[in-house]
Amino acid sequence: MGSLAGSGLPPDDVVVSALRAGDEEMFATLLDTWARGMLRVARSYVSTDDSAEEVVQDTWLAVIGAIDGFEGRSSVKTWVYRILVNTAKKRSVRESRTLPWSAFERDAGPAVDPARFNGIDAALPGSWKEAPAAWPTPEGQALAAEVRGLIGEALATLPPRQRIVITLRDVEGCTSEEVCEILEISAVNQRVLLHRARAAVRELLESYFESVKQPE
Repeated sequence: MGSLAGSGLPPDDVVVSALRAGDEEMFATLLDTWARGMLRVARSYVSTDDSAEEVVQDTWLAVIGAIDGFEGRSSVKTWVYRILVNTAKKRSVRESRTLPWSAFERDAGPAVDPARFNGIDAALPGSWKEAPAAWPTPEGQALAAEVRGLIGEALATLPPRQRIVITLRDVEGCTSEEVCEILEISAVNQRVLLHRARAAVRELLESYFESVKQPE
């Protein structure tokens, strides 16, 4: 996956200059390029599609209002996504949909059931007792759409912090550094949240992948 640097867009200095000049064509290009990803991220926080659309609209209003103060310390898209996340978090609090962001700082326990690993007396302590089922790659498979739907459902079951991290990393293609910037979290925290999210999604989908695994 690529990073947040918008594919096919001009360099950031050109984008910023155009936005500051009120260039409607540049604004429309950014909307076309980023809107779907921004909606997905916003939807990770708020309870309805309509709310997500309002978050994105409010984000663009904030971007236009603040573009003159953009200092270039991060990429334009990272900056826009940081505004998006902050806007979505405020909307989420108003909806009383989630616990405060800080409520998820504590360790939630093992990401995978420890009973699935070999104990200290085994030949390979800490290794899988039984390897997880291999995930079929969706490319070229008739089940691709169903798999994507199941992954979407699995993501919806995650705690908010895990859901937004895995959405940014594995759906939007952000780098770990970009996620840390957008969410203002440490690299260690980002790694832990991503690991837990991926492990939880894998566990939720294992039975499905096992059921569609082709006989050898």
